[in-house]
Amino acid sequence: MTSSRPPLNRALAEFGTTIFAEMSALAVRTGAINLGQGFPDTDGPEEVREAAVRALRDGRGNQYPPGPGVPELRQAVAEHQSRFHGLGFDPDTEVLVTAGATEAIAAAMLGLLEPGDEVIAFEPFYDSYAACIAMAGARRVPLTLRAPSFRPDLDALRAAVTPRTRLLLLNSPHNPTGMVLTREELAAVAELAVERDLIVVTDEVYEHLTYEAEHVPLASFPGMRDRTVTISSAGKTFSFTGWKVGWVTASPALVSAVRAAKQYLTYVSAGPFQYAVAEALRLPDTYYRDFREDLRRKRDLLSDGLEQAGFRVFRPQGTYFVTTDIRPLDEKDGLAFCRALPERCGVVAVPNVIFYDDAEEGRSLVRFAFCKREDVLRESVERLRRL
Repeated sequence: MTSSRPPLNRALAEFGTTIFAEMSALAVRTGAINLGQGFPDTDGPEEVREAAVRALRDGRGNQYPPGPGVPELRQAVAEHQSRFHGLGFDPDTEVLVTAGATEAIAAAMLGLLEPGDEVIAFEPFYDSYAACIAMAGARRVPLTLRAPSFRPDLDALRAAVTPRTRLLLLNSPHNPTGMVLTREELAAVAELAVERDLIVVTDEVYEHLTYEAEHVPLASFPGMRDRTVTISSAGKTFSFTGWKVGWVTASPALVSAVRAAKQYLTYVSAGPFQYAVAEALRLPDTYYRDFREDLRRKRDLLSDGLEQAGFRVFRPQGTYFVTTDIRPLDEKDGLAFCRALPERCGVVAVPNVIFYDDAEEGRSLVRFAFCKREDVLRESVERLRRL
């Protein structure tokens, strides 16, 4: 007997295959240059790769690692938070290792939310945010960041908080816009969170990729140490996105809540890579500086080329994505534009509209990734000039 009930959970009915899978498959099919999905086309530091090989050969992490993560990585994460941000965390009770930042976000939503809770998030938001909130049975409340500056409207943020608001989900440096929250904006968010007794989950995976702006963790503001779940990962900082090693730092109570959900998702992952990431986090300051400067050059190379090709370019303060407006090219529909772009000029991009609830706001915006080799970016620019 065939059931008349749809097989897909209703909470996920609005979410299909991710745009990243669609666009990456399109790049493979057409042989186009993939500036859509955010992964580098070169590997990270050789010494970090060798650390992973050494861990494999030494038999470290080949079996289940400890549920919270290997002690070496938890200690390295705590040291990183102190070294770069002046934040002290107990590696035994206030650090949790996850399967990338995506799992950390999912576990935070599942562990901290009750059905019917409201979550305020900056729109456009990374697509997994909406799905994770839905899986938790909560309701997302978007706060739209508008071109050209993509700065948050703090009055609108305050007005969006209701008695049902449980959590703020913030991403800074922000994907896809590249906006980086200022100290003044963060202070206003912190004041509101304390006043209304809100938990804040911060996605800080691009914490080391800022250019003309400074990244400051929200957890460092008064009253926020014990109400903030800070999430980061190794993928973007060290160019090992396939390793899927992320982490949470928070108070013991918040870490326990996140871990309660996380243990039933992957339980553990990436054993040998955890040891390698522990070594990566201890790389000298010159690594972080040189990596940031390399990406700054690539940002400018691609941004300049996109402007010359006729796009309106919103040069990012952080991340490794640049958002553009296609209307100067006499185009209006970013999704149709991106689906046709590989055949038109051999380049793949991502339409920002999929990051919005307000489709009109993002309809003409398109995102390009600049975390690629310079020769690839130059070839991409030459191809885009055909438009």
